[in-house]
Amino acid sequence: EEEEEEEALAKLVSGGALCQEFTALCCWLVTELRLLCSLEEDVSPTSGPEDADTFQLEMSGVLSELRCPYTLLTSGDVTSRLTNAKNCLLLLEFLSSELQAARLLSRRLIAVLEQGKAAKELGQISQALNIPKSTVDSPVSQLLEEMRAKVSDILSALPESEEVTRPLLRIPLNPHQWEQLQQIQQALHDEYECRLQMLVTRFRVTLQSFHWSDRSKDQETALLQAYTPLRSCLPVQSRVTLAHLLAMREDSSRIVKTSSGASREKTSCTVNKVLMGSVPDRGGRPNEIEPPMPMWEKQRARGGDSGQKHWKKHGRKKNC
Repeated sequence: EEEEEEEALAKLVSGGALCQEFTALCCWLVTELRLLCSLEEDVSPTSGPEDADTFQLEMSGVLSELRCPYTLLTSGDVTSRLTNAKNCLLLLEFLSSELQAARLLSRRLIAVLEQGKAAKELGQISQALNIPKSTVDSPVSQLLEEMRAKVSDILSALPESEEVTRPLLRIPLNPHQWEQLQQIQQALHDEYECRLQMLVTRFRVTLQSFHWSDRSKDQETALLQAYTPLRSCLPVQSRVTLAHLLAMREDSSRIVKTSSGASREKTSCTVNKVLMGSVPDRGGRPNEIEPPMPMWEKQRARGGDSGQKHWKKHGRKKNC
């Protein structure tokens, strides 16, 4: 197999820019590089030997942007640089090494960005499960196995009255379904943020209305002192993520009425027991409001010429 691959590669580079397979391979390498690097230059695959000169001109721009150190590929006649096997093999080696280095740097950057967040979350989980520090510093696979065993022990030790129910989501999802679920979560996140901002704005406007009275002007500092800590504690964005969905249990989908005994234990207060006495009738019922304009039925019943007589009497003056 190795001999066949070497023969295929030798045949590929021997054709150079005149070979469509060679130009297609170079275009693929450049395309992969453009995904990882901010390259402005690009090359197009050839449809025949007549496009060889155009391909070499475009490749010259790519090599110049990549600062290729090989003079065989950057100097001399542009239309004759990729006409021999040596230069073509050197080009493939340079593009391949550049692509390999770009992929390694990209993975290292992603790992560095994710390592901080992942390490923080693993540390918080370990602290909640009281996992020793020596285990936390172990490899990730060993740490995850230790967490799984710790959670299993805690669940098995729970009494029957506090036994954790089955998870709400029990079916595996494919990548497309996870993407749709992420879009739904983002839409709900934006809706919650909009509603929260609206409520906070309403509360702020209501608080400002108290400053209109003369009695509250002296209490403006006290109001701000009471309002500022409460406002700073309110989250600007929703903290619900897909991880909360995975942690939901069956009992979380049960709808509990706000008037039930369990709910009223936390919402009941002395204000709810105050009964309002008789209050003056403020009116405002539409069927009791008198019409603001006079009725015209009587004049209509007399005839339709009254309006014409009125217009002739009080009409516009004739132009002189």
